[in-house]
Amino acid sequence: MIVALTITKFNRITIPFAFLGMAILRIPLWLNNKCKFWKLMGSGKDAQVDLPPDFRHWAILTNWETRDDCDAFYNKSLPIKWFRFFGSEEFTILLNPLSSHGLWSGKQPFVVSKNSIKSTNQIAVITRAAIKFSKVKDFRSNIKRAADAMRKADGFILSAGVGENPFLDQATFSIWTDAQSMKNYAYKSHDHSDVIKLTRERQWYSEELFARFEIIESSGTLNGLSITTINNL
Repeated sequence: MIVALTITKFNRITIPFAFLGMAILRIPLWLNNKCKFWKLMGSGKDAQVDLPPDFRHWAILTNWETRDDCDAFYNKSLPIKWFRFFGSEEFTILLNPLSSHGLWSGKQPFVVSKNSIKSTNQIAVITRAAIKFSKVKDFRSNIKRAADAMRKADGFILSAGVGENPFLDQATFSIWTDAQSMKNYAYKSHDHSDVIKLTRERQWYSEELFARFEIIESSGTLNGLSITTINNL
């Protein structure tokens, strides 16, 4: 399986076309029988985690059985052409699932190959949660400290906050130098481990997913930075 994520920044004058795209670009995605799972999503401010909605950054997540199908989508499809025509900056990353637990919209979208092995290189992580309406205020009052701790953690490279709904459906995409750095943040960071504990105790989510990926390749920039640029800072 190939998982592709593209985050595009739109110019201010083209923001209306971003909103329009969220409506009409669902049609070609629905009709594409080779796309096994897809999501059109907005983002937090500057595409970051736990910040107010940012109407300039938008994302497309797609799953494909083969690289050829993925490449054909990126070379010929209306959704990608739309994003590239109206967008001013694009970051795209291709991923291979290494592990996945939980559901997204009632589905397990990331199929892990039996041949997948643990990666000792950079890894990517997607965490996604559907937040109960009655728990939104409590969730948002606690999650910022976990997001701040992530950006300061050893081994952290890049993150983006995306989601179908800016308040109830949120996903965090992050890249780490290696799996151990990600685990150190997840289980040894006081702020993050405390938020995990609160998540269980207060039952914030109606649905959640955690998935880890090998990075196949990436292109473009997010807020002016690429993975290569960040590694060389």
